[in-house]
Amino acid sequence: MCAIVGVFHHAEAVEKVLRALALLQNRGKDGCGLATPAIFHARTLMDLPRQKSHHALGHLLHAVVENVPQPLQGQGILAANCEIYNWQGLNEKYKFNATNDAEVLLRFLDAFLVKNDGDKLKELDGVYAFAYWNDNTLYLARDLLGEKPLWYSHNIDSFAFASEKKALEKIGFVDIQELNPRQILVYEIKDKKLTITQRPFFTYLPEHQYAYEKIKQKTALLLANAIQKRIPEKKFGLLFSGGVDSTFIAHHLKQQGCDFTCYTAALDSETPAADLIAAQKAAQEVGLKLKIRTIKLDEIPAYLKKIVPLIEDSNVVKVGVALTFYLACELAKKDGCKVLFSGLGSEEIFAGYERHKQSGNINRECVSGLLKMYERDLYRDDVITMHHGVELRLPFLDTELVDYALKIPSRYKIKDDVGKWILRDIALGAGLPQEIALRKKTAAQYGSRLDQALGKLAKKNKFTSKSAYLRTFYPTRNLKLGVLFSSGKDSTYAAYIMQKQNYELACLITMRSKNPDSYMFQSAGVEMVKLQAEAMGLPLLIQETLGEKEKELADLETALEKAKEKYHLDGVVSGALFSTYQRDRIERICDKLGLKVFAPLWHKPQENQLSELLQAGFRFIFTQVAAEGLDKTWLNRIITEKDIEKLKELQKKYALNVAGEGGEFESVVLDCPLFRKKIIIEEVEVQAEKDNVRLMIRKAKLEAKNELSYI
Repeated sequence: MCAIVGVFHHAEAVEKVLRALALLQNRGKDGCGLATPAIFHARTLMDLPRQKSHHALGHLLHAVVENVPQPLQGQGILAANCEIYNWQGLNEKYKFNATNDAEVLLRFLDAFLVKNDGDKLKELDGVYAFAYWNDNTLYLARDLLGEKPLWYSHNIDSFAFASEKKALEKIGFVDIQELNPRQILVYEIKDKKLTITQRPFFTYLPEHQYAYEKIKQKTALLLANAIQKRIPEKKFGLLFSGGVDSTFIAHHLKQQGCDFTCYTAALDSETPAADLIAAQKAAQEVGLKLKIRTIKLDEIPAYLKKIVPLIEDSNVVKVGVALTFYLACELAKKDGCKVLFSGLGSEEIFAGYERHKQSGNINRECVSGLLKMYERDLYRDDVITMHHGVELRLPFLDTELVDYALKIPSRYKIKDDVGKWILRDIALGAGLPQEIALRKKTAAQYGSRLDQALGKLAKKNKFTSKSAYLRTFYPTRNLKLGVLFSSGKDSTYAAYIMQKQNYELACLITMRSKNPDSYMFQSAGVEMVKLQAEAMGLPLLIQETLGEKEKELADLETALEKAKEKYHLDGVVSGALFSTYQRDRIERICDKLGLKVFAPLWHKPQENQLSELLQAGFRFIFTQVAAEGLDKTWLNRIITEKDIEKLKELQKKYALNVAGEGGEFESVVLDCPLFRKKIIIEEVEVQAEKDNVRLMIRKAKLEAKNELSYI
């Protein structure tokens, strides 16, 4: 759509804003504007004045329907990256007398935001990121899911924000954070004071109690409306895989008589990629215009040089998806498309992933996935489309549809092990062929074979992993993370996985509970965290807690808040496997603090986890056992593959959890690839109480390794 930039309390504010806008030129080539607070509009950045001001706000215009120069002046000043679909209804309801959605947004904020009525933002049906400057106060906010990006940097001397992180980096700002979509940022300019207001998110309760046919009919209507309101008047396209999501959108657009083109990208290989075959077949059966871009293996490195820095991330999954998306956007740009539809979001609202099937509460898992989309998917897709001057539209993330879909009973989402059942049923009713409506989900990076291509390139260039190969295109670590660390295998393994994926581990965060039966925190072996932190060369933050149920969450929030401020964290790593009690509470606290949550072990097959640890070079012991079949002989000995086989036998006999997720055992890691030194235990004490046997480590030391095997 557009780009917005602001710099406050800086002698070169105007110059920095103009430089940032120049860096973001692809986000808007139809005009530009500047507020100092005097407002100026121009066709090009060169035509804007270079006057002196310590405060400046800038805008680049990407016009899909009409040119509406920004910033706009009302009671306050607005620079927005927005598409408000219900602007005409709001205009009539509040008698704003506006002529477009940006003007309605300005009048809306004039009327409500200055009264600290941020909850009114839920009336906005659309996507947006805005900066609203009213006298001494600056407000920043985004749509609730975070389709439109916004980053900021704050220190004692200045404040700045921009649509993309790289723009702030290149004009000299540090400690840059992505604004959490569930927050409204309020900056008091005179006092340089920053405060955050929380916004409520979607909920999955109460579930709909209507009959299935009524729910299906309502969902079909909302789907149709979500697509319809996003259809532009200018030429547009659709990212197409031949699956139910993109084909459903295409089918609706075709029924409405729209002139559009579908775009598919895949690896050029002897055996055609699955998505390419499916897309061609679906296009033929439904009668769609389809353009295909195939890429040869030796062409990919040149694209990676563009894509990886563009998305500011070397995560393998993100890059694999981004490569597919980038190639499709190239085709759309050549065709003169201003808008590109995508089926992103369907998996989260209708339960299409494997983790949904394994979840004890499917709709709660859907909410969890939606909370993470702004970090996982939305920023990547936004910067790629805007790099090509194309606006992305996501009907499956329509707020009214999301709100309704989250409350659809889970039995209508997963039926006979088929995910997204209600969507597939609606697609069948709309006339889509059964083969398309019931096609199994394949992630874009796999369906296009581009993930396989990355593996071949990594091997060809003699890298040990795809992550290591991709790091050469973006040497900077992806995000700075704190590790919720208990001393055990899960938290250590989660940290190891994130570091392998090119994330920076900034610190360890340990909760020391006085309650050995805490619902949230491990207590056995926590006495080892200082040695482990030293072994990893990471700072350690320890927070004491009484371990009282729910009250201990306040202590966790305190710890995370301290860590975020001290180590400038972007997010947190959790070793959660299957405990929704722990995962949900961690997510809720982190979302409040504006921290992203990573749980790389979530719903991984538990029967394989211990073997994976051994293969990765982890050496660990059990420090507590509390299950039938386990006794003190399991304590203080390095766990081996034979022990894992024994645990599997005990699982069959006593139904214990092989990974210890049911509290059967606790562990301490003595060595792993993250450790620069290994831990040697010298003195222990065994404490037994009924079925609970615990190892107290009284004395231990660090010892040099024979070779440096850490990362």
